[in-house]
Amino acid sequence: MFTGIVTNLANIENLSKNEDKDLLITLSLGDNQEIQRNFEIGCSISCNGTCLTLIRKENKNNLLFLDFQASAESVAKTNIKYWQINKKINIEFALRVGDELGGHLVSGHVDDVIKVKTIKKVEESWCFSFIIPKNMRKFICPKGSVVLNGVSLTVNNVFSDYFEVNIIDHTFNNTNFSSLKEGDLVNIEFDQIIRYLDNLNLFN
Repeated sequence: MFTGIVTNLANIENLSKNEDKDLLITLSLGDNQEIQRNFEIGCSISCNGTCLTLIRKENKNNLLFLDFQASAESVAKTNIKYWQINKKINIEFALRVGDELGGHLVSGHVDDVIKVKTIKKVEESWCFSFIIPKNMRKFICPKGSVVLNGVSLTVNNVFSDYFEVNIIDHTFNNTNFSSLKEGDLVNIEFDQIIRYLDNLNLFN
């Protein structure tokens, strides 16, 4: 379980497939980043909003290298398939009992991938709009919560085929939102309550 509050930016060091077609991922943390966790093999870490299991770790050259294995299903349903070496990934460590719940409850189970429509600077913040297919429109509401690339955000406005969020400078500068461009694809996770309501067919 996570909160959607990004704690670190990781660098993608390696991407390779094993014989089962799963994707092996190596990320690095460090380079003056504060890391307040002793990682146990098997723990869950949110990587761009996707919950991945740590399978190996190594300290080398003042960097912490973390290895993950993403199944073909995870790769197909997320923007992992578009990751590239040396790109930055939003990282959040799993919520612990007693931690501050600064965002909202996030599972790390990505629902889909959506496209950045526009990016506009608005005074001291940024307005991002994202295209949503018609079948997703029911999951997005003004002032509701949404997770984009692992970042917990409040929806500002909702239109027929897109919605808007506001990104303050701190979030922009401390996540990979600063490197997003129009047309890029981001992971989206809907609010869990909305998921259950939809499963009960309360929208029909």
